[in-house]
Amino acid sequence: MTAPDPSPAHPVTGLDDVVHQRVRLGILTITHEARRVEFGYLRTQLQLTAGNLSQHVTVLETAGLVEVEKGYEGKRGRTWITLTAAGDQALAEEIGRLKQLIARVETTSTPEER
Repeated sequence: MTAPDPSPAHPVTGLDDVVHQRVRLGILTITHEARRVEFGYLRTQLQLTAGNLSQHVTVLETAGLVEVEKGYEGKRGRTWITLTAAGDQALAEEIGRLKQLIARVETTSTPEER
């Protein structure tokens, strides 16, 4: 019988598919910076269609990472996206794992590769 490998799992195994997807990572980072962001601003910044952005926001909302608030600004309907505490934590954990991956690459590459 072989003893289990005591080394920790590779950092890539800890990446969260809900958070790590490119558009959703963009939504979370922009919302983290602004704390509350209007749907149209996200659409412009991420260069997405309204339908595409809406699908990604729904995934994040279902996971409890963002809250969606619909309302009016004057007579215009608006949708506001806010990062939840769980979303803030998930983003921080994802960034931590990405930093671990970067550190591994930097410590194993030669000076010519950098």
